[in-house]
Amino acid sequence: MRNTVKRWSMTAVAAAVLAGVWLPASASDVTVLTAARIHTMDTAQPRVQAMAFDDTGRILALGDAAELRSRYPQAAHLDAGDGTVIPGLIDAHGHVAGLGLAQMRAQLADTASKDEIVQRLREFARELPPGAWLLGRGWDQNDWPEQRFPTAADLDAAFPDRPVWLERIDGHAGWANSAAMEVVERDLTGDWQPDGGRIERDAQGQPTGVFIDSAAALIDSAMPAMDADTAERALELGMRSAVEHGLTGVHDAGVTLSQLRGYQALADRNEMPLRIYALAAGDGDALEWICENGLYAHDDGRLQMRALKLYVDGALGSRGAAMIQDYHDDAGNRGLLLTEPAALAGIVERAQGCGVQVATHAIGDRGNRVVLDAYAQAWPEGSTDHRWRIEHAQILAPQDLPRLAELNVIASMQPTHATSDMPWAEERVGPERIVGAYAWRQLRDSGARLALGSDFPVESVDPRLGLFAAATRTDAEGMPAGGWLPQEKLTAFEALRGFTLDAAYAGFAEDEVGSLEVGKRADFVLLAQDPLAISEQQLRDLTVLATYVDGDEVYRAPRD
Repeated sequence: MRNTVKRWSMTAVAAAVLAGVWLPASASDVTVLTAARIHTMDTAQPRVQAMAFDDTGRILALGDAAELRSRYPQAAHLDAGDGTVIPGLIDAHGHVAGLGLAQMRAQLADTASKDEIVQRLREFARELPPGAWLLGRGWDQNDWPEQRFPTAADLDAAFPDRPVWLERIDGHAGWANSAAMEVVERDLTGDWQPDGGRIERDAQGQPTGVFIDSAAALIDSAMPAMDADTAERALELGMRSAVEHGLTGVHDAGVTLSQLRGYQALADRNEMPLRIYALAAGDGDALEWICENGLYAHDDGRLQMRALKLYVDGALGSRGAAMIQDYHDDAGNRGLLLTEPAALAGIVERAQGCGVQVATHAIGDRGNRVVLDAYAQAWPEGSTDHRWRIEHAQILAPQDLPRLAELNVIASMQPTHATSDMPWAEERVGPERIVGAYAWRQLRDSGARLALGSDFPVESVDPRLGLFAAATRTDAEGMPAGGWLPQEKLTAFEALRGFTLDAAYAGFAEDEVGSLEVGKRADFVLLAQDPLAISEQQLRDLTVLATYVDGDEVYRAPRD
């Protein structure tokens, strides 16, 4: 067992919830877990009441409780009483450092106005030293009464001297005050635009303070560099938040070489509480390192990098997603291609030559088509097991929907994007294109594999919200009645599979995790309720009692 966990300390979960006790540990290196129900996600043995695993975290047997207790009479006994055990949940698309940094910066999600944002910033700035940048994340103009982009002037009165830089909820736009723009070395006035980005300007060509997609790099590059301790702390906070919500694995979508070094340092110290499948950030230093040194896996089994994360377009909320036709609510605007088709094809070819899995962010119907065309060009004879992915796959033209299955491309999708975007998504794309939006059912029925995630911190890290959104397509109040575009719902089982077996498959890990089977890792979550027996409306209220990785308890719920 990993030395960072006191495995046999008394559980903090309320005894009334667990309805069971911990029995004294023996000298045996085997543990028998018993529960009212253990959902394995293994079709050959879908539900059992007991599971045995050894001190390396490998599953030895599953089956009847009495039989396993008899087979391993000296084993330690972990009794979950009336609880439900499921395989460890895997988020197939998240941003761990971003999640940690969001906890270290001003949190602006769910703000209803610019005035509310300024108030939160004032409170946060009280703890900052003079001259330090005021950083935040989470604003969304779609939640404000005017539904228009903000300006630097909205921040300048409150912060005339301190640089302020606020990342939009989707991470594809930022909002700066005048002090932040003044630090940028390049003259921002005029009518020029950066490749793959857009500076919002007024009628006189002056920047308004909003920088979309690659334009945000102008402000990012002017900020003081983050020190190694802060970067490592962000990873620690992000991973801790993940296991507290029942995640045992995350596909970290866009990891630089310096971030990988931070992960490696944590792994070397046995301080990785879950599994990280790191996707190299673009055509940069991490991809170069993989191509030079080969696909990477840490000896402890909790960290690997063998995939590449690319961007082809921006986000729908900021109208940066690349569309085939104009935005329905913005004539003349077809979004942004962050990577041109020829450049994408070149990067994809290089990655393929290095044996690297490719995962490309694509949201608009044009963006998705460009990616599918590049993948088809890379695999003209087809391939059954390259496991290349499209991240988000939000808006697909009808003729492109079946292409994912035909090309064996995984749809890495985030259910809560649909329920967050549904108040305004049809306004963006119109009634014709919306039929190919967030099309989980169409894609799954076409034969495409769905790996589900959240895109945290764009959305909440909590996978229960993803299970709920996938099965209901409603908000927390159950609206709209019956669900938005209800024909695209998944069943609770399909949603759970998307966060377990299919997410594991998307990371080449289905032989290790994703289901509870003999020989696999003992990664599991203990719940108070049965997600496959309660109503779909109750999925968001599942109670996570404990999270286990390699048979080690990495999180347990506090006492009430």
